[in-house]
Amino acid sequence: MDFELHLEDNLFGLYDDLRNFDYKHSSYKHFQVFDNKKRDIYKAEVRDRVVHQIIYDYLSSLYEPEFISDSYSSRIGKGQYKALNTFRYFVKLGGCNYRSCFVLKCDVRKYFDSIDQNILLNLVKEKIICEKTFAIIKEIISSYVFSGFGKGIPLGNITSQIFANIYLSNLDNYVKKELKCRFYVRYNDDFVIVSESKKKLEEIRSKMIIFGREKLSLDIPLSKTCIRKIDWGIDFLGFTVLPKAVLLRNKTKNKMYANVNWQNIHSYFGILKHCNSHNLKRKILSMDKFSEI
Repeated sequence: MDFELHLEDNLFGLYDDLRNFDYKHSSYKHFQVFDNKKRDIYKAEVRDRVVHQIIYDYLSSLYEPEFISDSYSSRIGKGQYKALNTFRYFVKLGGCNYRSCFVLKCDVRKYFDSIDQNILLNLVKEKIICEKTFAIIKEIISSYVFSGFGKGIPLGNITSQIFANIYLSNLDNYVKKELKCRFYVRYNDDFVIVSESKKKLEEIRSKMIIFGREKLSLDIPLSKTCIRKIDWGIDFLGFTVLPKAVLLRNKTKNKMYANVNWQNIHSYFGILKHCNSHNLKRKILSMDKFSEI
């Protein structure tokens, strides 16, 4: 409201700062949210968020054509449920309905906090020719100093979404082009690979761990990876994927039981559209809180 009260003056002042190389990013306001686990959110000032949106739109236009099609986080026309459906499709395409196959599931340890700012800047510099634009991007990246010197990007900036995809785009291309993994899906720092061979997935996992450590300074510990038969169920993006069914993960299901009410039931049922949930819907509607209409 304060920014909008003098909107023209603020925007023209911001324009002058950007044009004259005088733009400096403001400090962040920190708060925490608790959704399955604690998350630290860093909120920028409105003035900075205007710049973030401009940079996000510009970088998206540059990088979108280069991202692989099976990267689904923070991209227009993609999203969590598209990633889930693609994984299910790959399970079928890999013949997993008819014979047992394996899935490698991995995620990066503390991904946003682990991004090396210098590596990120070097990746961006490969595409950005304009000196002023690169200076603004550098100012945004270096404004975050909470994860240690030269480390991390903040949860809360819209620019962090595109930076995160740019950073892992190298891993995507390595997996698809060098390791020849056809059935690969990534959502943020969670990724799955489908294969008929457990041995092949073990080799891929080892190579990915080395690539992440040496090229991107990222830790993909063995404790955050697993290779399972699809018949056992694969936990991915809040669901358990089986050869011929998708179930809501038990942890998500229990949270739903605890929090569902008349005000949010349609939102929860929207989630349930993406899995086999007929019996679960009936059980929710039979709960005491819905017994009186």
